[in-house]
Amino acid sequence: MPLIRALLGSRWFPLLARITLTFVFWSAGLAGLFDFEGKMAEMRSVGLVPAGAYAIAVTFVQLAGAGLIIANRLPWLGAGALGIFLALTIPIAHPFWNMSEPQRTFEFYIVMEHISLIGGLMVAAVIHNNHEK
Repeated sequence: MPLIRALLGSRWFPLLARITLTFVFWSAGLAGLFDFEGKMAEMRSVGLVPAGAYAIAVTFVQLAGAGLIIANRLPWLGAGALGIFLALTIPIAHPFWNMSEPQRTFEFYIVMEHISLIGGLMVAAVIHNNHEK
């Protein structure tokens, strides 16, 4: 237990945890910056028009939300923005209930992962809030 206590009490471990929690967001946001055409194609593929405006908004939310969490500055705001973003992607990009097999099962598992990640973002917000008290 001393090793675990030392790890959890270190200065670098909470930062690593925040970077890891937000990896999917900041990596997708950076991909959007470096391949904006690809990001717009992604928006078009789920019917979001104008694709450019949505690509900018999504990239901003991904990078800003992750940045707030990683920097530990208003992490509740970053977690909330990313959680809402993920929740919105379910009916827009992953409507498994409208699909036939095998795509339905594949998209269902993506939705389950989204819900779990939303829970992780909620935990991050709660932990920060409890440390502020």
